[in-house]
Formats: sequence, structure tokens, C-alpha cells
Amino acid sequence: MARLKEFYAKEVAPALMKKFGYKSVMQIPKLDKVVINVGCGEARDNPKIMDAILADLSKITGQKAVVCKAKKSVANFKLREGQPIGAKVTLRGEIMYEFVDRFFSIALPRVRDFRGINGNSFDGRGNYSCGIREQLIFPEIDYEKIDAIRGMDIAFVTTAKTDEESKELLRALGAPFAN
Repeated sequence: MARLKEFYAKEVAPALMKKFGYKSVMQIPKLDKVVINVGCGEARDNPKIMDAILADLSKITGQKAVVCKAKKSVANFKLREGQPIGAKVTLRGEIMYEFVDRFFSIALPRVRDFRGINGNSFDGRGNYSCGIREQLIFPEIDYEKIDAIRGMDIAFVTTAKTDEESKELLRALGAPFAN
């Protein structure tokens, strides 16, 4: 499924080069990686929750998830250093482009009352983050087999220097921005 990667090379890169007036092809912004993160504080009490999160992330991304552990102990949260509190997956290369294609064209349109993603969630350095409320929007997840509805954060890391360049790159890759 290298359809999106080929589309980037043939269509997106030349259009961005022309629009922003780059002198070298190395200046053209590209998608560097996509990080999917699921935070779950309940995992400290029940280890089976972490297994379910890891299984869901693996189904969604096609890559094994990594458990994130607490770096510090926080008494107010009843949290000890080293306890599992979430999971993440970092996607690069072909798998990343396949995930981005599925996310923008299949998963996001399945969100109830979807009008587009927020165009203001850039960090000032060309990276974009968005959150989704439930993992059910991905067709790989079977509704009968999940134990709880969990959200996730998705961060798109680009080589763009400004938010405008990054937004144009993501829009060309199929991101449905609301504004």
C-alpha cells in the first residue's frame, strides 16, 4: 500500500516546492513519523487492561506497541515509579504512510458528527497533534471484543519549519481540516 508515498513523490512534493519557492528538493517538508499514544491510569490496578490496549494498538497500526512506565512516583495519583501508565507506537516509512491513508480516508469519516479536524493544533514548529475519543473508528477493532472505549493521541511529526508548510503538507496528504 505505497499509494500515498507515491502520491507524495509525484504530486505533493512538486506542488509544495512551487508554492513555497524552495530552491532544493531537500527543503520540501515531509512526514517524518507518526506517534500513537494511549494513556491509561487504570492500568496500574489491573494489568489485563494494558494487554487489551497493546492488542488494540497492534491491530490498528500493524506494529507492536511499547508500554510506557511512570518516571516518577506521585502520591496524589497513587502512582509509583516504574508502573505501566500507557502505551505508544511510533510509525515510520511504508507503515506510516499506510496508517495515515487509512486514518484520513477511512477512520475519521466514521466519527459521529465529523466536520473536520481542528486546524489550530500545530505546535509552532510544524508538528500536528490530534486526539480521538474512541478506538472504534478503526475498522480493525471489533466492537464485541473490546472491554472499554479508550481514546488516543496521534502526533504527526514533519520536517516542516512552519505550521503553514506543515498544514499544507497534511492537507495534500488528505487531512480533512475544518478551517
